[in-house]
This record gives sequence, structure tokens and C-alpha cells, in this order.
Amino acid sequence: MRVYEAIVKGLESAGVDTAFGGNGENIASLALALERSRKIRPIMTRHEQAASFMACGYAMYTNRLGVCFATVGPGAFNLFTGLAVALSDSYPVLALTGFVSLDWRGRGAVNDTSGLNRTPDSQTMFAATTKRSFLLTDIADTCDVLEEAVNIAFEGRPGPVHIHVPQNLTHRGMTVDNYRDVRLDVAPVRPDPEQIEAIAGVLAGALGQGRRIVLLAGFGAIRSHAEATVQRFVERFQTPLVTTLDGKGIIPETHPLAAGVFSESGHASASKVFREADVVLAVGNSLNQHATFGLRDDLFDGKVLIQVNIAASEIGKHYAPELALVSDARLAIEAITDALEKRVGRVDPVQGIGRRDHEERHLPHLPGAIHPGQLAQAIGRMLPEGGVVLADAGAHLAWLGYYVDLEKGQNFRKTGTFGPMSAHVNGAIGVKLAQPERTVVVGCGDGCYSMAGFELMTAVENDVPVIWVIFNDDEYKLVKLYQISEYGKSGLVDFQNPDFAAYAKACGADGHRVETLEEFEAAFRTALTSGRPTVIDAKIARWALPRYSTSPEGVIPGIWETLEERFRHSSKK
Repeated sequence: MRVYEAIVKGLESAGVDTAFGGNGENIASLALALERSRKIRPIMTRHEQAASFMACGYAMYTNRLGVCFATVGPGAFNLFTGLAVALSDSYPVLALTGFVSLDWRGRGAVNDTSGLNRTPDSQTMFAATTKRSFLLTDIADTCDVLEEAVNIAFEGRPGPVHIHVPQNLTHRGMTVDNYRDVRLDVAPVRPDPEQIEAIAGVLAGALGQGRRIVLLAGFGAIRSHAEATVQRFVERFQTPLVTTLDGKGIIPETHPLAAGVFSESGHASASKVFREADVVLAVGNSLNQHATFGLRDDLFDGKVLIQVNIAASEIGKHYAPELALVSDARLAIEAITDALEKRVGRVDPVQGIGRRDHEERHLPHLPGAIHPGQLAQAIGRMLPEGGVVLADAGAHLAWLGYYVDLEKGQNFRKTGTFGPMSAHVNGAIGVKLAQPERTVVVGCGDGCYSMAGFELMTAVENDVPVIWVIFNDDEYKLVKLYQISEYGKSGLVDFQNPDFAAYAKACGADGHRVETLEEFEAAFRTALTSGRPTVIDAKIARWALPRYSTSPEGVIPGIWETLEERFRHSSKK
């Protein structure tokens, strides 16, 4: 069989059932192999960047490999942003791209990316955005390279891998004569028993002395499907839970031990619980910027930090833990719970954790526009069982993270540390194809949707019923707020939008333009039952500002810290 036929068959053997990409002459034989496959559904995107985002979405909540593909040169380079997301957000993704014929490198071939004679070096660029990039030079190595790549994608902290396939390997007469199926042999990252005993000892001592413990859960706990394990831990030891934005929903957010989101745009109740804690058990998060109020150096002063992460490189990169454990989150919490149960008897119930700050804030009804907080509340209130809310980069993610309460089986995800705009506008299609039984809702800004909304045609063509809710205020709100905060004025943040609902209808999808909360609820209710791709263009108030603080002490202390910092800088000039 030909090289791409062998690759497609190998992916079938690894359980892949969907692949996202764009076509091109250099990978024409891959397109033909995918079209003939009876097990893999090819999703052809309008732009290859969208394919990489969709592959991330496909892998987001599953234990399956996201696959994207593109032709040589510019097509391949369009995958970089999505692969960077997969790298920062821990998604197992495989990118397949063409490559110039090996005997043509540096000789003036179209789309040459060999790095020779003033051509871009794609091998170096893909190596920088993946766990590992391969250049297939011998067709006899096809199955070995594919198997190694797929296993690397899942090993340890999951992430993206890449394979270059030179065009000369696709020529007539070039065949894979030693085909074999892909063998997946990925060992789970299990906790070290001695470290478990040490952690259990510290936690037992803290409980025995009446010291306060808080569990800080991140996306790693979601990724490892540790929901039941985390709930067992917090209930057994009456430990308050706070989460990062991406850890939302690890247990129902209405649970009496769930204190809310701990971040710059999080809940006052979560900050209070964190401030009062003596011991912080951080599980499945990297303690990055948003979860640490801008990498505050004093965040863990006076506290014992115990950090659990699947990657050793994430432990202690900014905050030195007292104890550390390299482990899958679910396996770690299971082991800690078992070890701690042997040391600890009954624990008195914790009182006064109730998370009410987000419910008590008054949100006014506005004529001709919707308060974005009320829009987020409505999405959360109406979200079906098992629903997923995805937020792109922008002020809307702060509204959604703050006001959407997730119940059991629901998820929330923002774009992670790399954080590109529009990643989830497209990634949602991958989530829905991977888990068609789940309702997938994208909360996106008008700027985000404008960057990538043309992939609506991909959803229509493939009958993928994602719901896009556009927070429309005709501006880059987050950029504007930063400009005003930092420089006292704003510029180049306003733009003119089309009628997104009319655009959706022109594409063959459903479209609704809404200006009141009642209109939104009616449109959202229709979208939830229509089974069709739907765009809801929601006109929101420009002046409404999400809760935000640079300090875990609260909004006002954060403002004072900012003013003091500016005064110190100005006094030095």
C-alpha cells in the first residue's frame, strides 16, 4: 500500500474516527486515502488553522487522538497556532503535513521549507510547537514512526506531535511493504508511594491540629476524569474546594464545599477560603498567571504548598512547594485519600463556605442591550445536563467563568496559557464531533467570531449542531480596558460588525439577533432543541465591567496595589 494509505490504516487501528484538515497537491494522496476510509471521517476546513483547533477540541475531553493535516509550506504553517494550544493545554494531537521531495530541497521547489537557501525551516518550527516532530525519510519506517508519534502524544503530560511526509515517498511505485497496526503502550503516571505517605502525613497533621486545608483543582483533574475522586476527598475530609477557570465543574459548583473560582476574575468566596487556608493542595494545575493573580510572589506566603502535576517540569517553576508529586491527578487523589483515611477519623463539617457573592451582585435590566452577566447567567441556567461551555479569549470569558454555575457532568474551558482568540469558535466543532451527545455552546466575543466564523460553513456542511453565542459590543473590550487602565485612554479597539444572524442564515445555519434577555432565552431555547448549527448575535451593554482583581484580597485592595505601584514608579522618575 502507499504511504498515506498505511498511515490512515494505522490511525484506524489506533481508534481514530475523525481527522480535520485542508487539501493540497502535496497531500493529494492523503485526501484520497481518507476519502476511501470506512472508519475515519474527514472534515475539510476552510482554513488549516481551524483544523488544528478542531483537533484540539476533539481531544479536549476524550482519551482519543486529535488528528489534523495540511499540505506543505503555507498550509502546514497554518497549523502552528493550534499545535501551540495543544502544547500549552495538554491535548494529544497528531499533525500530518507534506514536505518537499527530499532531492529537491534547497533547489527552488515551490513551498520548500527545508531551511536551505533562504527557505523557512519547518522542521525547527514544528519541533518548537510539539513534543516531537518527525521527518519520514525512509518509507519502510512509516509504521514505526507513526507508532512512536502516537505514543509520545499520550505519554506523561499529553501534547501534540507531528510528521513530515516528503512528496517523493508518495510517488508511484513507492510502497509500504511492512505494514503493521499501531500498538498503544502508554503507562499511566502513577504516584510514588513514599511521596504519598509524606503528603498524607502532612495533611493528617494539619487536620489533627485544626489547621485549614484547601484543594485547588485545575484542568489536569478534569483531563484525568478525577471528578468522583475529588468529590470523595473533599467530602470525606471536609476540605473546601477552589478551582481554576478550567477546573470549574470538577464537582458541582452548587456543592456546599465548592467555594468557587480562584483567579483574577474569580469569586470573592474562593479568595476568602484560600486566604484562610494553612495548607494548599494544588492538583492538576500549573499555577500559571490567571490562577495566581499575575504570578504574585507572595501568594503562598505563610502556607504549606503541596503540588501534584503529571509533568515534573510544571512543579516549582515559580512557586517552590513543600511537597511535590509527579502523578496523574486522579491516581494521586485516590492514593492520598486511601493513605489519609488510615490516619484520620471523622472530620467535623466545615461551615460558612457558601458561594453567594456572584448571586448578590445586582445586574440591571437595560433597554436595547443585554447585561453580559445576565447573558452568562442565562446560559448557565439553561445549559442541559452534560453540556459544555467554551469561552474564547476576551472579557466574555470572565463573565462566563464568574456567572455560569456548572452541575455534575458539565464543563467549562477557556483557551489556556497560549490563549489565542477564536480557538474555541472552531474547536467547538471538534468537541461536538468527539462527543455528539453533549450540547456544545461557545461564548465568544464579536472580535473572536469575526476572525474565524467562516468555519460555520464547515459545521453546516457536516451537520454539526454547535451553538455560538456572540457577546456583541463592537469593540475589543479586554484590550480597551487594559489600555484605559495602563495609559488612561484607548485606541484602535472599535470596529463595525455585520449582521451575524443574517450571515448565519446565508450559510444555511440558524441565526438569531437578540437585544433583550427575554429574546435571548427564547432563541437559546430554540437552539437547544433544533439540532442545527446556530449563531445567536447578542447585543450587550458596552459599559458593563466584569469582576477583576490583581489581588486575592479583593477588588479594592487590588486597585490600591495598582495605584501604589504606579506612584512608586512615578516617584522614581
